[in-house]
Amino acid sequence: MFSVLSLLMAGKDRILVLGPTGAIGRHIVWASVKAGNPTYVLVRDTPSNVNKPRLVTAANPETRDELLQNFQNSGVFLIQGDMNDHQSLVNAIKQVDVVICSFGRLLIEDQVKIIAAIKEAGNVKRFFPSEFGLDVDRHDSVEPVREVFEEKAKIRRVIEAEGVPYTYLCCHAFTGYFLRNLAQIDITVPPRDKIFIKGDGNVKGAYVTEADVGTFTIEAANDPNALNKAVHIRLPANYLTLNEIVSMWEKKIGKTLEKIYVPEEEVLKQIKESSFPNNYLLALYHSQQIRKDAVYEIDPARDIEASEAYPYVKYSTVDEYLNQFV
Repeated sequence: MFSVLSLLMAGKDRILVLGPTGAIGRHIVWASVKAGNPTYVLVRDTPSNVNKPRLVTAANPETRDELLQNFQNSGVFLIQGDMNDHQSLVNAIKQVDVVICSFGRLLIEDQVKIIAAIKEAGNVKRFFPSEFGLDVDRHDSVEPVREVFEEKAKIRRVIEAEGVPYTYLCCHAFTGYFLRNLAQIDITVPPRDKIFIKGDGNVKGAYVTEADVGTFTIEAANDPNALNKAVHIRLPANYLTLNEIVSMWEKKIGKTLEKIYVPEEEVLKQIKESSFPNNYLLALYHSQQIRKDAVYEIDPARDIEASEAYPYVKYSTVDEYLNQFV
């Protein structure tokens, strides 16, 4: 006899999330569960030991073990395996219809192993490579992020050359990286006295919560129109300049901040002189706030604007997000 859960999931694609305990992977898992898709995660016996920026930790305080237990309690299927064990990866992929990878920057190139396993399994309807940032075919970023974006672009080319069905997810600026501290270095809450603004503060940026990235990712996974296209998350209420966001924050706290505008030459100098993670974060801020990497036209032949394709999704606005810090 089928359970109620089985009946609800009937007809839904089975989704496998790789990197399920990361800053974005966890939200994709929860969105998949909420949407009623049978949800699988690949779990290694031992987690990787990668130091994460304090911003990521602040935005995602739940530990790996706590998260996996919560997944299991919610009906998520945990599959033991490893990306470096080809057969275990193939076996996991054979159980699902859609594969979503949310690996961090150090594992981007290793996705060729996933592509090889998908090809061997032969059953995958869609692969989402680990992107979840700006459009890597449309950027003018500097090191150290340029190398990562170029690696992601190379993975796109491998996917296309191998004929693997795909969707690319371009979400630009996570609130946990960009809004939690209003793009300031070495703090994890918005400033209340002074703020350093890269460039003139008038360049449009696209902001989205990690939870909403998960929601839109699963919407795209369940949308046949997103096949072999890039889905861009540039939400109308969250497509703002930093000056607009600072003004919003000032109204909330009833105080005018001292604004220090930092020219591009100085930002580039700071990037070169800083160590990880600050140099990486500064390069991300530079990409969006100065180089205008979130400002471009949508090409209907290869792009989908998420807010237009899924207008029924209620997303968190920048205004709502900032309320938690007042």
